[in-house]
Amino acid sequence: MSVDNKAVKIRPGEELDAGKVERFLKRNIPGLEGDFQISQFPSGYSNLTYLIKVGDRELVLRRPPHGTKAKTAHDMSREYRVLTALRPVFPLCPRTLAFCDDPAVMGCDFYVMERLDGIIIRKEIPPELGFGREQMEHLTKRLMEVMAELHGVDCAAAGLSELGKPAGYVERQVMGWSKRYRNARTPDVPQAEKVMKWLAENMPPESPTPGIIHNDLKLDNVVLDRDDPMKIVGILDWEMTTLGDPLMDLACTLAYWPQADDPAEMLALAGMPTYLPGSLTRGQAVDYYGRLTGRVMDRIDFYYCFGLFRLAVIAQQIYYRYFHGQTQDPRFATLAAGVTALINQARRVMAGETN
Repeated sequence: MSVDNKAVKIRPGEELDAGKVERFLKRNIPGLEGDFQISQFPSGYSNLTYLIKVGDRELVLRRPPHGTKAKTAHDMSREYRVLTALRPVFPLCPRTLAFCDDPAVMGCDFYVMERLDGIIIRKEIPPELGFGREQMEHLTKRLMEVMAELHGVDCAAAGLSELGKPAGYVERQVMGWSKRYRNARTPDVPQAEKVMKWLAENMPPESPTPGIIHNDLKLDNVVLDRDDPMKIVGILDWEMTTLGDPLMDLACTLAYWPQADDPAEMLALAGMPTYLPGSLTRGQAVDYYGRLTGRVMDRIDFYYCFGLFRLAVIAQQIYYRYFHGQTQDPRFATLAAGVTALINQARRVMAGETN
């Protein structure tokens, strides 16, 4: 493991036309001079992310994946507008530099932003960081604090009042993700009809205090300061940001939050090392967020179940592309097992067997 977030050789089938990209960027970003290089960040399962080096400058390019995509997903124009508007009031956003909707350049919309250099933690803590109980407690608390800070942003002040429709948000999410799962289901994953029925029958009342929500706030979307790894200096992957119930945002984070007493199939999926000693448990994270925000947390079973189901749908939509030969990324081959584990955990939540 390494603390470096390294870009590597571009995966076959995901290459860019370097000449076209170089010409576009040098025309649209002042001061870009020097040799032009493109590599790819290997992590992530959704939008494709590339490192662009021009002389001594480093930029990040984001574009949609290849193959069948959810109708409203991967909207590069929307993601670019959100980041541009949000950064002045939430400076953990990366700074946007250029947007392109000319299909002659890449065949799809894409945008370019500054690279936020720092440490990104994924499935494990790099040994050189030397994190113990105290550091894990601080890091997991800080993640909740950043979430609370985002949910407290004045969307009107950010010019983002039209970003989404908070009224009816929970119902639209439950119905929408249920439809997506049915559309993307392959024969080797669970039917999940009972989970979808339970969610539809157990929706909480409308949130009295909707806000800006990230919808994918987890540790591998967090950039830590190289000199002070306890300090968060950036948040990445804003493609699903909208206005809605902040507890739905918390739900998405909890779905990624393994703890030491989880079933083995869930620990095998662990994308965050929150099972390590010192980390807040999911219950402690919920309590801490509630203290920070003053929100009522009495329906967290619904929110956690929804978060698990939503994550299962996201994984299934990606697996669908692999199953049908629309992508050859070998990481996607095991996603069906992950979908099954997430549906099983959702069923345990419904039965009151989790904490």
